[in-house]
Order: sequence, then structure tokens, then C-alpha cells
Amino acid sequence: MDPVIVVGAGPVGLALALALARHSVPTVVLDAGAGEVVRRSARTCVLSAPTVAWLPPLPGAGVRWRAWRTERRQQCLERVESGGPGHADPGDDVAPLHLEQHRLEIALRATVAGERLVHLVPRSRLIRLEQDATGVSAQTGGPDGTWWRGSHLVGCDGARSMVRKLLGVRFPGRTAVERHAVAALRTGLPRPDEAVLHRDPPGAGGEVTARPLSGGVWRFDWLLPPRGPVVTPEDLLTRAQETLAAWAPGERTGGREDADSGPAYELLDTGVHTAHQRLARHWRAERAFLAGDAAHLLGALGVQAVEEGLRDAANLAWKLALAWHDGPRGPGAAARERLLDSYEAERRSAVAARLRAVDQALPLVRRAGGGLRTLLPGAERAALELLTDGHLGRGRLGGPPEYPGSPLAPPPAAVTPVPARTRPGAPVTDVPVTALDGTRTRLRSRLGGRGGELLVLLVAPGTGVWDSRHWLQAGLMPELAAAVEALPLRAELLVAEEYPGAAPHTVLLVRPDGHLVAALHGARTDELVACADALLGGGRDAADPAGTAAGQG
Repeated sequence: MDPVIVVGAGPVGLALALALARHSVPTVVLDAGAGEVVRRSARTCVLSAPTVAWLPPLPGAGVRWRAWRTERRQQCLERVESGGPGHADPGDDVAPLHLEQHRLEIALRATVAGERLVHLVPRSRLIRLEQDATGVSAQTGGPDGTWWRGSHLVGCDGARSMVRKLLGVRFPGRTAVERHAVAALRTGLPRPDEAVLHRDPPGAGGEVTARPLSGGVWRFDWLLPPRGPVVTPEDLLTRAQETLAAWAPGERTGGREDADSGPAYELLDTGVHTAHQRLARHWRAERAFLAGDAAHLLGALGVQAVEEGLRDAANLAWKLALAWHDGPRGPGAAARERLLDSYEAERRSAVAARLRAVDQALPLVRRAGGGLRTLLPGAERAALELLTDGHLGRGRLGGPPEYPGSPLAPPPAAVTPVPARTRPGAPVTDVPVTALDGTRTRLRSRLGGRGGELLVLLVAPGTGVWDSRHWLQAGLMPELAAAVEALPLRAELLVAEEYPGAAPHTVLLVRPDGHLVAALHGARTDELVACADALLGGGRDAADPAGTAAGQG
């Protein structure tokens, strides 16, 4: 069968290709560039712990912040431990990871180089796209005008997406919602393991964030007027000097400094980051899809664009894989269409909700011409907390998406759900689990197709102290294992000592992208099959209002 064609070799395209490979689906990645990664220290991304776990290993890339501080002049308004209450240690792997985007791309390309199912083709700029009933044909420019044949095609080719243009998909939205002057500095600042948002730092004024990277490097962002004058390199140099002098006067860092100049520093990279807000009208056109910046632009108030693009890839990969394999245990033709339609229904609605949240927050956060100066103290604190939400991946601005109205949810009459702290459609908690072979790991490590298209997690207190050969033949396990084996898609059975809010003998069904399908009681084969059928696109009817509503926004 023809491979999936991925257009674009940025983080989203590469991650999608690797995710498809985990599902045994071959891909051809068309890279318009020469295969070289542009190294820009001022171009960074913040990834949540679930996204980092879904990606291939990123050895030595980035820094996990111990805390995030919000300050006004010399007063600390809020200090948030990176993982929330009880998770102060970044070693808990719950803190966000801040890294240069080029380091992420380098790590992904290194993994692609060793993956036989991914064929990366440099200097392959898309110029034409044709679809028919059995696949997609894509022509790339160059001396020979090469044609590529694929079962499906995914445009991960950025804000100026040629795929989107060739599909004729509109891309409405707003321009220059926020602007920041950006610089990467190697310097020594107090608390090198904490990020800070500083409003009105003494002597410097304005609003600035400083976030540590590896190797003693910091990324600084200074808020600019949305449509102000051009920022020159000299302007950025002045901002850096004034900020450092006001922020940490006289701090000894091994360089030459005094109370007027602040810490010594090395300017590595500069730029201006402009956040636009746009949302493609459609994310699917027959066998072609859009993902990442080709489908949406966001980034105001700390919302992380790369993170959202990687969530697109995680959501689409397993669905494309099921459609690609489509054998006796896969979806039929009608179910396959509902399965693929669910990508747009879930992800477009989630990103639309994020954009609406930004629109609602902007008047509060950027009041009176882009600042917080005129707000009352209580209102200012609330506004700064919104900025913290975006940067730390929590709340409406930054929290992980939920898909409560998913068209892949099982029909309500087919299952009897039981309580768990995680709602259906929400991301699951990363608890310790044990596989049937006795391997002990964490739930996130089995996601992304590594364990199967469906994870079945049994809450069974006491199993952690026994060898797996003893509890495999006890209680619910034989019946549950047989039910899982009979499901119409590849599934893995795992056991956990406990899960937040779930009683013993609760069975949680988890999608490859880490979202909960349902929490059930015991080994009820008919309910397990109903959930699996729904994931294959055979659950709710396509005309069901709860399903179609998810695609609006």
C-alpha cells in the first residue's frame, strides 16, 4: 500500500511521521529545504510533560523550570512550583520543558535517520496536488518534477502552507495580536532554575519575561505595541542592558560588571516575535489534512504554538494508522470516514476554544494600550495569573485539551460509566503501571502506539507486591485478558495499584493520544467492544448532534 505523504519537515511533520512509524505505517516526508536545521537560540518552545513523553527521547535538550515567578517592580506576586502542589522537583517529569526549537528538530531528525519506515526527501517543494478515490498524488518542483503517490497527505508546511493553498482552504483571523522583542543571552541571573514574568522592573519599565535554557542561556521577551515602529538591533541591545542592570545590579557572575551595568552577558540571537491568530476553515479535504501552523496560528499570552501542533500530530497519527491498515480488524468504509472526520472535529474545536479564551483574556491582560498599569491590584493579579496559565500549560489558556463531545465516544446506552477523576475525553493521569510480562513503567510510556491503538488499565490494589504470574490467573484478570484479546483493534492490558478517583476493579480505556475513552466496572466484554467500535468510527452516527457540535468553532 502507498505510504502517507507528509509535507513539511518541521517539528510537527517529523513527529507525525515517527508516530505513524510506531503504528507500522510508512511515510514520505517532503522537505522544501536542503535538510539543514537553522539554529536560532531566540526561537524556543515550551512542551508539557505529556507531549515530551509522547515524543522520541530528547537527551540533554532544554531545561525544566523549578518554578515560575510573577513580579511587579520588586514585589513577588506569585510563585508557582513547576508541577503544582507536591511537585517542586523538576525531576518528577511534570514540569514544562523549555528548549530551542532547533534542538527539537535535530533530535527528531536523528530519530528519523534510524527509522526505516520514514523516507525524508530534501529539496522537495510541493507545486501540485491531485486526489482520487484511492489516494493522493503530489508533484514537487525541480529539474525532473517528481511525482509522489500516497494513500493520504498531511500538510505540516507552516503558516504559508502550499497544501492549504492548493486545497483552496480559507485561513481567516487577526494579524499582529501581540509583538515581542526577543533576545537570547548567556548570562548569570539569580535563581537560574526559575522563569519569571516581571512587570515594571525597577529602572527598565514595561513587561519582560526571562526563561532559562540549557548552558546558562536565557530567553528574554519584551512586550511591544501591536503595531509599533521597527525594532533595531541597537534597540534590543539597549533593552538587554537596561533590564539586566535593573534586574540584578551588581550580581557577581564571573564577568566584568558594576552596579550600573548589571551582570555580564553575551548576546547570542535577537528577533521580533509577532503572534497572529488564524484558524483554517477546514482541516480535512478528502484524503488531505492540515496540521500545525498550516491549520492554525496562535501564540499570544504565552500560548504555545509548537505544543498545539504536536497535539495535532498525536491526535491524527493513530486515526490515520487505523484507516491505513483497515483490515479485518479495522474500520469499514463508512466508519473510516467518521474516524478521519473526528480529527477536525476534535482538534479544530479545541484550538478554536483556545483562541476564544485568548480573545476574552486580552482586554483584561493588555488593558490601556498594552499594559497592566491602570488595573486595580486584585485585577492585576488575576491578569498576571492568566499569563502564567499560558506559559505553564494550565487553565483555559494553556491546559491540555479535552474532547468531551468527541464523535468517537461510545453511545451512552452502550456503557455504564463509573467515577474517576479524569472525565471522558480528558487526558489521563500518568500513574505507575505494570504490563502483563511484569514490566513496571508509567502509563505515558505506553502511549503513542507503543502499546497499541487502545490501552486497557485495570485498577487492582495489591498487584504491585506480587509477581505477575500470580495475579494473571486471579480475580478479573483471566476474563479481562480474554476480552481484550477479542477486541477489534490492537490493545494492551495494564494494571495499576491505584488511579485518582477510581475504585478497585475500575477499567479505564485510553486512546493512543492519552485521552480517556471511558471508565467502566470490571470485565464487561460488551461494553469494552462498544468502546472499541466507537474508536473505529462505528459509535455515534455522523448526524448525532453531540458529535457534529465538536467540529464547530
